[in-house]
Amino acid sequence: MNRLNVGDTYTSELIVEEKHTAAAFGSGSIFVFSTPMMIGLMENAALKCAEKGLDSDYSTVGMSVDVVHVAATPTGQKVKAVAELVGIEGKRLTFKIEAYDEIEKIGEGRHERYIINVEKFMDKVEEKRGKNA
Repeated sequence: MNRLNVGDTYTSELIVEEKHTAAAFGSGSIFVFSTPMMIGLMENAALKCAEKGLDSDYSTVGMSVDVVHVAATPTGQKVKAVAELVGIEGKRLTFKIEAYDEIEKIGEGRHERYIINVEKFMDKVEEKRGKNA
């Protein structure tokens, strides 16, 4: 099931388009790379890092994010998020996450994910859906 090791890394990248900006996302009024999109890219890097070491019937879900967004990025620039697995406690995974544009570091922080069995997790989600009907 679990072939994860402290020190595992993954990098996710994208080119900043208007749809990724604070103005388009609704998290601000300026056409620069939005904080929610940066966090999403960081989470994606951590997710992909974890999935490299898990069997296909397992995945991870995000539990917490603690980041700072320290520099603005204009549209047209490439941004990348790097996740490094720094802690494994049972099913809880802790990642150091950093984001960079073509010029400088734009964000950093920590992110926790939890290993789940996809089928069991989705059964619980569907059970919850049924209680709302």
